Amino acid sequence: MANFTAADVKKLRELTGAGMMDCKKALDESEGDVGKAVELLRVKGQKGVAKRESRTAENGAVISLIADDRASGALVELKCETDFVAKGDTFQAVAQTIADHVFATAPGDLAALLASEIQPGKSVKDYVDEANASLGEKIVLDRYAHYSGAFVASYLHRTSPDLPPQVGVLVELAEENATVAKDVAQHIAAFAPKFLTREDVPADVVESERRIAEATAREEGKPEAALSRIVEGRVTGFYKENVLLDQPFAKDNKKTVQKVLTEAGVTLKRFARFRVGA
Repeated sequence: MANFTAADVKKLRELTGAGMMDCKKALDESEGDVGKAVELLRVKGQKGVAKRESRTAENGAVISLIADDRASGALVELKCETDFVAKGDTFQAVAQTIADHVFATAPGDLAALLASEIQPGKSVKDYVDEANASLGEKIVLDRYAHYSGAFVASYLHRTSPDLPPQVGVLVELAEENATVAKDVAQHIAAFAPKFLTREDVPADVVESERRIAEATAREEGKPEAALSRIVEGRVTGFYKENVLLDQPFAKDNKKTVQKVLTEAGVTLKRFARFRVGA
C-alpha cells in the first residue's frame, strides 16, 4: 500500500477534478507521488474520452465577457457531467479560457471555433478533449454567442450559490441604454423567450400551433362559429409566451417588452439565452 494521506487525495482532486476512488487508485499506482498521479489520471482520461461520448453533460457554467466600450461581447456555455466538476477551479478556468478566446476572435460558427487555435499548435477541440481527459468527465462546448454592435450587455444568474452561473443572457441594442439593457436581459433570463419577434417564428411552428388550437377547441366542444376567434386567441397566447417583444415585462406586466423599449427609444437587435443543459 502506497504511503499517502487524505490531504494528498484532496489535493489531487482539486488539481484534476477526478473522483475520490480514482484519485486513491492513482496515488496507489504512483506510490504516493501526486505529480505522477496527475499524469496517470490524464492518461487514463484520454483513453476514456471515447467511452464518455454517450454520457450526458447537464451541468457546467455560462461565462460572459463585455468590452470596456460595450460595443462587443461574448457568451459561452461549457458543460460537464456533475456539479462537483462544474464548481471546481480547473473546469471554470477552462471555461474562462474558451470565453476569452471567443471574445478575442469572434468565430463565425461552432465549426470555426472548434478548429481555431486557442494555444500554440492546439485547437479548441483539442483543448476541450484535454479537459475531458484530465477531469474524467464528458466536457461539451456546443453553444456560444458573439455580438458586435452599438451597445452590448449581459446578465448571469446563479441557480445555486455554490455553483458558477447556470443561466446567461447576451443582448445587443441599437442605441446605448445600460438600464434598459440590464432590465431586458434579466427578463430574458427569467422568462426564456424563444424568439425576438413574431416574424422570427418559423411558419411551420405557427401552423402547428393553429392546428393544435383548433383540434383542442373542437375537442372541448366549442361552437363552430367561434373557432376562428378562439384559434387566433390561442395563437396570440403562444406569441405572448414565446416571443420576447410580445411578453409582459417582468418589472411591469401591464406593459409588453416592446412598449418598454419603445418608451426608452431603443431597439433590441438580438439576444442569446443559455441555460446549462437546456
